[in-house]
Amino acid sequence: MYGWLRKSLFMLPPEAAHEVALKSLCAGQLVGLPRLMAGRPPARPVSLMGLEFPNPVGLAAGLDKNGDYIDALGGLGFGFIEVGTVTPKPQAGNARPRMFRLPEHQAIINRLGFNNRGVDHLVANLIKRRFKGVVGANIGKQKETPVDEAPGDYSHCLKRVYPHCDYVTVNVSSPNTANLRELQDTGPLRELLSELVAIRNRLATEHGRKRPLLVKIAPDWNAQALNASLKVIAESGMDGLLATNTTVERSAISGHAHANEVGGLSGAPLKAMADQVLVVARRTLGPDFPIIGVGGITQAQDAVDKQQAGADLVQIYTGFIYRGPALIGQCAKAWNKSAKNRAETA
Repeated sequence: MYGWLRKSLFMLPPEAAHEVALKSLCAGQLVGLPRLMAGRPPARPVSLMGLEFPNPVGLAAGLDKNGDYIDALGGLGFGFIEVGTVTPKPQAGNARPRMFRLPEHQAIINRLGFNNRGVDHLVANLIKRRFKGVVGANIGKQKETPVDEAPGDYSHCLKRVYPHCDYVTVNVSSPNTANLRELQDTGPLRELLSELVAIRNRLATEHGRKRPLLVKIAPDWNAQALNASLKVIAESGMDGLLATNTTVERSAISGHAHANEVGGLSGAPLKAMADQVLVVARRTLGPDFPIIGVGGITQAQDAVDKQQAGADLVQIYTGFIYRGPALIGQCAKAWNKSAKNRAETA
């Protein structure tokens, strides 16, 4: 079913196809379309950060930026859904065209630039959702906000989403907002995370529940910078890490017609870089620090590779676009089998 649907969708420009697919999925809820397309992923609950995930396969941020489709996406069997990235105020993002498909590589380049309807719109959708599973909110800064004033944007979004989601991800790694990745440098990162952890701790007291706070990092590091930032994260009081965001590296798609397009590359070409960052993160942060593996999962074995590299959970996005909802169950089944085999041989 999805192969036919993808062929039709790929006749449309990427952003138009994205919108049509989500609206169709939402309409199809009335006749059980999400479950029909995805099947029922095998249940193997994962307890992490004080949360119970029905299965280890989640949806990465970016597909449902505004939380408009949480219920429909939840019907596909994801173990958790992350919405956003959201900013304090609505913003249009970068000029179009800003998404490019690379089917030969099972990849996408995007330079969307945190296009979203603002945090208040997201909060309204979080409040009215019927999906009872785990939902995370991914937060960022406004395009025009200077880097040295960025903590104010993140703080505002954290305070707004905190009562209405299960965890919060701090996005300092998108390549599509000018100078955003400067927040990954050890000084700015330490300042930002310290402020957000302090706010989260106050909110936990106020609301009587501690929401996990995670940070999402880029794959484009040299070894020294990566290790330095991971040590800041380890000392910050953060509850988890997402490894990784998209890459600006283009060697894996050299010669492609879109290779010189500005933006973040996702999909299969990202996998090796993201996996390597994951390996280093696990080694640096130790065996008990929660890590979600993201980047390059286009088949079940890719999820297993993340597990073996140190991930506690995984997220998919670009692979989901190319392979469809069946990828959720395939990854969950392979993950469970691998986890069972590792437990038996431990």
